[in-house]
Amino acid sequence: MLEMPPLQFAEVNGIRMGFYEAGPHSDAPPVILCHGWPEIAFSWRYQIKALSEAGIRVIAPDQRGYGATDRPEPVEAYDLEHLTGDLVGLLDHLKIDKAIFVGHDWGGFVVWQMALRHRDRVAGVVGVNTPHTARPPADPIELLRKRFGDSMYIVQFQDPARAPDKIFGSRVEQTFDAFMRKPPPRKDAAPGEAPTAGVGASPKTNLAFPQMIAAYDVKYDPRTPILSQDEKRVFVDTFAKTGFTGGINWYRNMSRNWQRSAELDHTVRVPALMIMAENDAVLPPSAADGMERLVPDLEKYLVRDSGHWTQQEKPEEVSAKLIEWRRKRFG
Repeated sequence: MLEMPPLQFAEVNGIRMGFYEAGPHSDAPPVILCHGWPEIAFSWRYQIKALSEAGIRVIAPDQRGYGATDRPEPVEAYDLEHLTGDLVGLLDHLKIDKAIFVGHDWGGFVVWQMALRHRDRVAGVVGVNTPHTARPPADPIELLRKRFGDSMYIVQFQDPARAPDKIFGSRVEQTFDAFMRKPPPRKDAAPGEAPTAGVGASPKTNLAFPQMIAAYDVKYDPRTPILSQDEKRVFVDTFAKTGFTGGINWYRNMSRNWQRSAELDHTVRVPALMIMAENDAVLPPSAADGMERLVPDLEKYLVRDSGHWTQQEKPEEVSAKLIEWRRKRFG
């Protein structure tokens, strides 16, 4: 499944953004698919095909710092004001009034923020694995450090001197061999634990990803890959060119995002769908408990037997649910 529409470019919010588009331009509202880390628009290849064949206009950008899109130097250029501003710029470029925003992993944080910061441009929101949560009571990095320790990957990412970017960048194929696999059955689930900064994993879970990649040997990994060799090559070739710093800079703005969001109303006032993955260790279904208090018009859907890479692990089911919800709510 290597089919993608032609790569296009738009000047948005001070950067050049690469994006892919399919489906009839007459369809409204279109669907914007926002990837996470470490992903690119190619992560949505199955949904681009399925939704466009169903007559839905669909657009998938490589977001700021990734793939064919620019990678500005300043860390502050990757905060949520910039990331949501990029999507507004893409709508303006395409002369789209409103869209349905679908986000997986970090893309999920961005699309929920679209509904808070740019509600007039948002018809609906879909979170894939990533729940919408209340603003944390304290700096999320400090909360993550307290809960998981200094080795937790998000905490490590805050310190460039620890060189997480170089660990991944010097082992690109290892990184995707290790990450893009179906998980083993979860044994350490901790239902009911309050998520911290959207991370609902148990503190028992080993989240020292840079060290895991540094020590990884594919020969000893019994888990099932979710990518074909050709699909993996797309990711490896892309990140070999771009490196990982752009995406990691999103994490380096978590404290800044928290500081600058104090005055935001965190209630999502558009129709929303939350797609959860049964076996995601970092963003388990329990992380979405209580979302209804902040997202009054919410439907939840559980994808069973899927780990973190839901739209690639269970592409037919995810695509079918997106199409069904889109038709039910927007015709």
